Amino acid sequence: MKKLIETIKNIFKIEELRKRILYTLGLILIYRLGSFVTLPGINPEALANLQSQVEGNGLLGLLNLFSGGAFSNASIFALGIMPYISASIVIQLLGILVPYFQKLQREGESGRRKLNQWTRYLTILVLLLQGPAYLVNLHAQLPDAAFVLGPSSILFTVTATIVMIAGTMFVMWLGEKITDKGIGNGVSLIIMVGIIARLPHALLAEVNTRFTEATGGAVALIVELFLLFVVFAATIALVQAVRKIPVQYAKRIVGNKQYGGVRQYIPLKVNSAGVMPIIFAQALMFIPLFFERFETTRGFASVFADYTGFWYNFVFALLVIAFTYFYTAITVNPMMMAEDMKRNGGFIPGVKPGKKTSDYLDTIMSRITLPGSIFLAIVAILPAFATKAGINNQFALFYGGTSLLILVGVILDTLQQIESYLLLRHYDGLMKTGRIKGRSGY
Repeated sequence: MKKLIETIKNIFKIEELRKRILYTLGLILIYRLGSFVTLPGINPEALANLQSQVEGNGLLGLLNLFSGGAFSNASIFALGIMPYISASIVIQLLGILVPYFQKLQREGESGRRKLNQWTRYLTILVLLLQGPAYLVNLHAQLPDAAFVLGPSSILFTVTATIVMIAGTMFVMWLGEKITDKGIGNGVSLIIMVGIIARLPHALLAEVNTRFTEATGGAVALIVELFLLFVVFAATIALVQAVRKIPVQYAKRIVGNKQYGGVRQYIPLKVNSAGVMPIIFAQALMFIPLFFERFETTRGFASVFADYTGFWYNFVFALLVIAFTYFYTAITVNPMMMAEDMKRNGGFIPGVKPGKKTSDYLDTIMSRITLPGSIFLAIVAILPAFATKAGINNQFALFYGGTSLLILVGVILDTLQQIESYLLLRHYDGLMKTGRIKGRSGY
């Protein structure tokens, strides 16, 4: 405890770090306050039905989790940051498939600015589709009396869509400001804060379930929290796990100085794809639900309507494994790594430079991706097992899936940045031994 208090004192002794942390907390507070500002034209007292419907729905519950409850509050930030994430994923994929976007990726800072501009434009397009869809859901879930201007008011639809677009763009701006002048990645922090904001509510619901319904009491709650700790520890191991490939650089003498001649390592991540396979797989798993409206395919769709069912989780796990291989293949380029290594006079001991090195790296990536993808699939379906075990639906979401990976990854990245400031000023790090490693800090 004394070590923790001393570390906190050291953090606030560094003026730049103190200002960045306070700046970040201030912008996060603005975001949280905006999550409770209801859309103009809606009676806040009539939102109880929407909140109960969201808590009992897998997809809507996930969206509500990412927005920190703004989705069920029908707030100006109801759509959250997810449209921007969707647009970023599309632009990233275009950077692999379209030559124009590939060229922008190679142009450095100017190319990055253009890609960001394209991402913003695409975000607005996504919002123009998601905004009216969200309002249609509101009309279906809320009584007519909830709409001040009437349920079929064109004025309400137009103004509410504009307000939600402005809200999401404002959240984007907050994320960019946190990245520039705060601590950590702004967009990731906003998603993480939204997830953490729902944790007390979910934990309280689980406590009420255990003590009011006499389903295990304190003993069952302690076991659940211990299992949650184990899941967090295993997820941290998954995020940080790497396979180090030794690389030897040729010795060069320039003037009186010697360059190279040392052995370094290429850290190949066991989970290079991160959280993206789960996001892609979840998007595909909701496609069968569109077939519920047809009589002939209703039975097929009902099989995938239950997210705790066997076939849903079996197909979901297979999709996560497949997308892990796919996303790893398009983000990790062994050929480019081999060429860069050869250009800088490096080689893997016992492996010829060039194609042999590329094949060797590709083989290693394939081998380490298999256990990584299986572990990721297990993490993805853990909430279903938690629900089957009797854990509350809201609290079960924290036992795995996208929310858990985002929480772990963002916390590690933020702590790594704070530790780098401490070590730069010759203070002790956050841990007695070793250093904190973020998702990219190796």
